[in-house]
Amino acid sequence: MSSKPYTPQEARQIVESLKQPAVFCNMASDWPALKWNVEYLVGVLRDKPIQFRIGKRLSEKAPQFETQCSYIEATLQEFMFWGQGLDGAKSGALSDCLPSEMWAYADYKYIAMLFAEQASLYQDIKWSDFGFPGRDGRASTLWIGTEGANTPCHLDTYGCNLVLQVQGRKRWLLFPPNDTPYLYPTRIPYEESSVFSKVNVANADLQRFPAFINSRAHVVTLHPGQVLFIPRHWWHYVESIDPFTVSINSWIEMDVDDEVRVEEAITKTVVCALKSAPSLDNADNWLNPTEDEATSHEENLHYLSLAVQTCLEKKKHRHQAQADTASEAGSPGSAKKRKRSSSSSSFQVERGTADVDGSAHTFGPHLVLVPQVANSQNVDDAPETCNRRSSKCSSPHRQGDGHSRYELSCDRAAESDKPEPVTSEPGGQTGDTSVVTTNLLLDCLLHPDIISLVTKLLLDKASGQ
Repeated sequence: MSSKPYTPQEARQIVESLKQPAVFCNMASDWPALKWNVEYLVGVLRDKPIQFRIGKRLSEKAPQFETQCSYIEATLQEFMFWGQGLDGAKSGALSDCLPSEMWAYADYKYIAMLFAEQASLYQDIKWSDFGFPGRDGRASTLWIGTEGANTPCHLDTYGCNLVLQVQGRKRWLLFPPNDTPYLYPTRIPYEESSVFSKVNVANADLQRFPAFINSRAHVVTLHPGQVLFIPRHWWHYVESIDPFTVSINSWIEMDVDDEVRVEEAITKTVVCALKSAPSLDNADNWLNPTEDEATSHEENLHYLSLAVQTCLEKKKHRHQAQADTASEAGSPGSAKKRKRSSSSSSFQVERGTADVDGSAHTFGPHLVLVPQVANSQNVDDAPETCNRRSSKCSSPHRQGDGHSRYELSCDRAAESDKPEPVTSEPGGQTGDTSVVTTNLLLDCLLHPDIISLVTKLLLDKASGQ
């Protein structure tokens, strides 16, 4: 068995304490899942039909949301032939798309469903190495794409995220939670647990979204064998930069998710109520394809009631557990227990901890923090990242013209460093601010600060306070 730079307990401690994205090196080098490249998966999945999201290779200022893409069912072999530019007849339904103009993405594919008939493959993914016993492919999602395939900038409302890169490379642009005002959050298109940004962060329209210039992007190119840790509520935009890419991720639940589920239930209730109402401005494609259908008001209220009840019950149990712990601390032998507890956290002292702003610097060479890159800063100025094939570091990927991919978009941002003043209504929309649309109203009602306040009020009233 190969040696890991961190024990499962140490890795979990890092995940639970670190407040900044970081890349783990050499933690998954012996995972069988590293052989899950496109060619291997073709042999496993054979003729199984898979839905691919088809997007355009554009350099437009607006994000390309999933509601604006087309969807095609094809086998993975047809996808591989299409991506290789082979005979159109072998590409099935994908043959009508030009690879030079389009990209394809099999995203959000739950491995438990995709490999239901090959359940033994779940064990190829070993999140237990990160201190989460029993977590394997059943709690993981598969992402397969061609160059240019991307996920619009968004934040996940639940938990944190671990991502294993299997094949090819992906460029990640990440923004801290405090940058939320600069990213113009919206819940349209609606998807449970996802807050989208109105900004195309790879090619921002600073005339329309001038506050984005204040954002602080953290940029990394993830290589095969590396695992990216994304802390709770960090925004991220992801783009494939090689002909084929394969990634596997797992969203890790957190205690605070109980209250967030109430927030999400409130959000869904409000969105469905307003967007399902007959109105001329509700003709837009507001429901993300990942959602089956708009649920009824009765269903949404029922789910909201369950979320509130569950949240209050778990809070009660946690308070009771804390009280029991406090009582134990005063009992005979508690000094011995505290000594054992202190020794169990020796890793934190010896190998590094998060400092007051959530950064970490002394975890060792196998954990590399994702560097912050200012909008007008060259990405090559950022610290180097580790390469799984050696203990040395490699510079960020460069294009044939000698520029990094992010440097090109930064140059565009630098040209607009001082945008012309614009009249902007809430949500970053320009135009006649006297016209209130449903989407504009939702941007205000569902602002993260407002939803958080409503959730606290609702929980207080439900608990009888």
